[in-house]
Amino acid sequence: MKTVILCGGKGTRLGEHGATVPKGLIEIGGQPVLWHILKLYQHYGLNDFVLCLGFLGEEIKRHFTTHYFLDREPQYADLAPAPDLAGDFQLCWQHADGNELTITFADTGAETNTGGRIKQIEKYLGGDETFCVTYGDGLSSVNLTALIDFHRSHGRTATLTAVHPRSNFGIIKLDGESAVTDFEEKPVMQEWINGGFFVFNRRLFDYLTDDCVLEREPLERLAAERQLIAFQHSGFWKCMDTYKDNLEFNQLWDAGQAEWKVWR
Repeated sequence: MKTVILCGGKGTRLGEHGATVPKGLIEIGGQPVLWHILKLYQHYGLNDFVLCLGFLGEEIKRHFTTHYFLDREPQYADLAPAPDLAGDFQLCWQHADGNELTITFADTGAETNTGGRIKQIEKYLGGDETFCVTYGDGLSSVNLTALIDFHRSHGRTATLTAVHPRSNFGIIKLDGESAVTDFEEKPVMQEWINGGFFVFNRRLFDYLTDDCVLEREPLERLAAERQLIAFQHSGFWKCMDTYKDNLEFNQLWDAGQAEWKVWR
C-alpha cells in the first residue's frame, strides 16, 4: 500500500523560516518533519511513498538524494532523474533486513491545491485500490494499522482521522459572580477536527478535479453521500503550522516527550 504525502505548499505562517526552506524540511530534533512522518509509517510496515512536491520541491529532492541513508547508495527506478533533479523520479533503498524504502518524487506545481495534487499522482499508485494520504506537517501517535483495518471494515470510499485539537489560548473559569476561579493552560478541546491521516479507496478520483481543494468539495460530497467515515483518535496530534509550533515540537523532542515517536 502506498502513502501519499502532501508537501508542496508554502509555509507562509512560518514567516522567514518557511521562505527559503520547504516546510517538510524544517527540523524537529535535528531531522526534517518529513523524516518523522516517514518513520511513523515505516513503523507500521508502510514503506512505499509518493511525495507531492511544489514550493521548493527540488530542495526536498536534493535532501533525500544526498542526506537520507548515507550508508546506502539509492537505486534509481524507471523514472530516472535528470542530473539537475528535474522532473518526476523514484528512489529505492535496500535495508539490511531485506525491506525496501521507495520514494516517488512527483512535481505537482507550486500553486496547485491539495485535491489537484492527489489527482496528479494517480498514475503512481499502480494497482493499489487503497492508499494512505497525509499532510507533510502533522505528527500523531495514531495507530496506522488500526486506521487501515477500520477503513477496510466499513467499506466506504474515505476515512479521515478525527482528533481533538489543543486550544491556542489558555482559558479562565468564572463563577456566578464573574470571579475568576481557575486558569487552564491551552486545554484539549472537545470538538473533533480533521487531523489528516486519511485512507482512501481509488473511487476518490471520481471526486477530484485538476485543482480542487480536497477539504472542500471532494470531502463535502463524500460526506453528503455518507462515503466519509471518521476514525476517532484521542491520543497525541499536532501540526506544525507556525514557527511557534516548531519550537514546541522541538521542546517535546528534547524533553523526551515526543509522543509521536512510536518507533525505536
